[in-house]
Amino acid sequence: MTPPTIRITDVAPRDGLQAEHAIIDTPTKSKLVTLVQETGVDEVEVSSFVSPKWVPQLSDAAHLFSTLAPAKPDNVLYSALVPNEKGLDAALTVNRSARQDHGVERLIDKVSVFTSASEGFALKNTNATIEETLKRFAPLIPRAKEHRLRTRAYISCVVRCPFDGDVSPVQVADVASRLLELGADEIDLGDTIGAATPDTIEAVILEVIDRLDGRATNDFGDPTLTLHLHDTFGNAGACVERALELGVRSFDSSAGGLGGCPYASKDGQRAPGNIATSTLVHAIERAGIPHSIDIEQLNRASTFAQGLIG
Repeated sequence: MTPPTIRITDVAPRDGLQAEHAIIDTPTKSKLVTLVQETGVDEVEVSSFVSPKWVPQLSDAAHLFSTLAPAKPDNVLYSALVPNEKGLDAALTVNRSARQDHGVERLIDKVSVFTSASEGFALKNTNATIEETLKRFAPLIPRAKEHRLRTRAYISCVVRCPFDGDVSPVQVADVASRLLELGADEIDLGDTIGAATPDTIEAVILEVIDRLDGRATNDFGDPTLTLHLHDTFGNAGACVERALELGVRSFDSSAGGLGGCPYASKDGQRAPGNIATSTLVHAIERAGIPHSIDIEQLNRASTFAQGLIG
């Protein structure tokens, strides 16, 4: 069988649940992660080490990782969002505990930092300017590498910002270039409010690819560029197909389409959710590219995920 050429990260346990008001208990989250990792995805974004004051839904991150440690599969990466060095310290503590308690060499394989291509969203989401977020990452990324952790860098609002309006591809690429200079292994382009069309996402992708300067893969052999879409207007599948034409081979998605950034919401309405993993898979299949997803298992994971939010 031809090996799959697509890399998929399912973000349902973290990005999918972070905006939920009703607290979901740790065993239920653990079951979601287990169902998701059995679909054939390459990575699961499990949780985030952020202040419980700002994201109470994810305050059990350390406990959740601990419950998952005994049964973590060898072929699936676990990742966690870390906003600063304090968050990285928490992730490293989880890994030390996993080694001591479960003999797991590295439970968290990747840490993710996040900034924005727009100043308005950076201030709202991180309480800092873009430049200030980059300064936070300057010591964090090298420290992660010292501990053999892969580093992903999210860039939010790569097409449009709910506060600043349209964002130019050059703005996005400028931030991507800075993150690459800091040592990020992966640039994740986030269409945070689902404003992208195939043409607008193409413009962003081409500008960022130009800044990659031939670095299609990182030191771990994974794609350097990842696309994170929201399906607000039903355009995400078409955007995936255009991205595939341009050579993008790494995508984020969410079982059941869970998600929606709480800081991108306006007028009492939550920002729309992530592209469903099923929508992503259908787009990949239409493009005639092989993937590793077990559709039957994906249906089970998606049904469970959707049941968590009623």
